Amino acid sequence: MYGTLHIQTIEFAASVSIFIFSLVLVIKKPRGIGIGYSALIGALVTFLTGLTSLQDFITVISIVWNATLTFISIVIISLVFDEAGVFQYLSVRLLKLSGGSGLKLFVYIILGGTFISAVFANDGTALVMTPIIISLLYRAGLKGKTLLAYIMAVGFIADSASIPLLVSNLVNIIAATYFGISFFPYMYTMFIPDIVSICASLFFLYLFFRKDIPRRVNNEIEFDQSEIKDPFIFRIFFPVIIILIICYSVGGYFSIPVAVVSMPAAAILILVARHGRKISYVNPLKEAPWQIIFFSIGMYIVVFAMANEGLTSIISSIIIYFSGFPGGLNYIFTGYLFAFTASVMNNLPSVLLGDLALQHAHMTGNILLTNAIGNDIGPKFTPIGSLATLVWLYMIERKGDFKISTYDYMKTGILVGLPVLTVTLLSLYLITPFV
Repeated sequence: MYGTLHIQTIEFAASVSIFIFSLVLVIKKPRGIGIGYSALIGALVTFLTGLTSLQDFITVISIVWNATLTFISIVIISLVFDEAGVFQYLSVRLLKLSGGSGLKLFVYIILGGTFISAVFANDGTALVMTPIIISLLYRAGLKGKTLLAYIMAVGFIADSASIPLLVSNLVNIIAATYFGISFFPYMYTMFIPDIVSICASLFFLYLFFRKDIPRRVNNEIEFDQSEIKDPFIFRIFFPVIIILIICYSVGGYFSIPVAVVSMPAAAILILVARHGRKISYVNPLKEAPWQIIFFSIGMYIVVFAMANEGLTSIISSIIIYFSGFPGGLNYIFTGYLFAFTASVMNNLPSVLLGDLALQHAHMTGNILLTNAIGNDIGPKFTPIGSLATLVWLYMIERKGDFKISTYDYMKTGILVGLPVLTVTLLSLYLITPFV
């Protein structure tokens, strides 16, 4: 028995070491290796060392295919609309609506990011809205801490507002569909927590950055109609959104995977762009984060190895312990647990681990969705918490002339993110008797 326990300990230590090795590769990107290839290297090592099998690969793919293909499709759709000039127009409209008020602009930017995150996913906000807002703020003459306040608000809301729909965040799809929660029931349950998260984000972001928000900003910036590259695609922006949400809802009712809706929608939009010949239909396909497909499969397999070697039992034991806490503390501390794992291992592998642990702990009901909330907001605690944050930081370095230090990021993430996470989890607990 001692020998068996010793072997299990060694295998668990090996799986954790491979995970850390994979995460270092993802973060450091030695020799420019893509994050997807880095994750696949880790997955290959687990296979070669016997920690995973071919059947594990098949199991992981069966879990993540819907989420991953949906995510890629949504980002392609957002990039097509970006090519047409939609988001440039909306950003200038936000500036005009502010009337030159720095506070109103701060609020409108957060609300704009909320809308983009909800419909086009948090990574869409990071990929599309970040460079547009940076350009807009530079044109408005904002600098230093003032510029940082607005940019940090965009990065934060990208994740904290990605709660309401399955398609709003890759982790939502994984967290919900693993337990058979389809589009409409998920949306119905998460409506109030999403509103709470948005309002709390607004309040705590303002509280944190209130001294850096200027009273007045230059709003004498006009939108040139020549920036509308494809008038037809520009006009169908809102109709497409409405149709997508209706199709997601109807598909959810009939248990149709969301990828079955999002993939044809992306393909049709690409064909429309190709037919119109006014914008590039190739750029959205080239700029889509294809590496995330490999990343999803690779990191999930690495985490699957840790789960098989004992991590699931450890996490599920903690969840069972928290389940005895009264008055909503069970929801809050379970959500904290998922937020912590997301902040140290990235929310994509974290959400799979959460699903496995919740199943192992035999949890049922709305507490299952603490996995989604914890992995949506928890990643704000560290720069490696989510791919949206990594994309956001990359876009800042690419489009701006400044960098955000790890200290500044984590200070904002913890002081703002922790109270937002807490009240959002509490709201989920409070609505549980009514949904």
